[in-house]
Amino acid sequence: MSSHTETGPGVSAPALGMALFLASEVMFFGALFGAYYSLRASAAAWPPAGTPELGRPLALALTAVLLLSSVTQHRAEAAHKRGELTRMSRWLSATLALGGLFLVGEALEWIELLAEGFEVSTNVFGALFFMMTGFHGLHLIAGLAALMMAWRTALVAPHFEGAGALTAATYLWHFVDGVWLVVAFSLYAAS
Repeated sequence: MSSHTETGPGVSAPALGMALFLASEVMFFGALFGAYYSLRASAAAWPPAGTPELGRPLALALTAVLLLSSVTQHRAEAAHKRGELTRMSRWLSATLALGGLFLVGEALEWIELLAEGFEVSTNVFGALFFMMTGFHGLHLIAGLAALMMAWRTALVAPHFEGAGALTAATYLWHFVDGVWLVVAFSLYAAS
């Protein structure tokens, strides 16, 4: 009997577990986007009065940062598969730095908007803006934590267990990046 946790041919338990978790997260974010577009469709004006101009250049820059982080994470996982742990560590470091940079940019935007008096209670757009970007930010923090734990696992157990942990964290990271594309389009481009 095999000592590693395997759920099928080449599919690790962590990767399968993450895929199932992400299926539930698709429903969660789907509900948020459904609420956003339903309220937007029924509104006389969108965004409603009292909504400040959002920082589209910042949103574009943050989008580029997250897309680049998906590239660096893909390269980290590929380096791990080749057994290049030093290279994997470099690419993972870049992914973590880019994720941190995104969080700083998002925090600065929140600080600026809150200083202008725009908050959750301003209007329905404010509630949705802070909810959508806030939940995305929480998922990004979870993604950073998952990447750090997977990094350690990949270094300690570089074969099947480490690969499964890294694959699971990579799934989460790419999901968070993909969700941002919909958040950014909804809040910044389509508003």
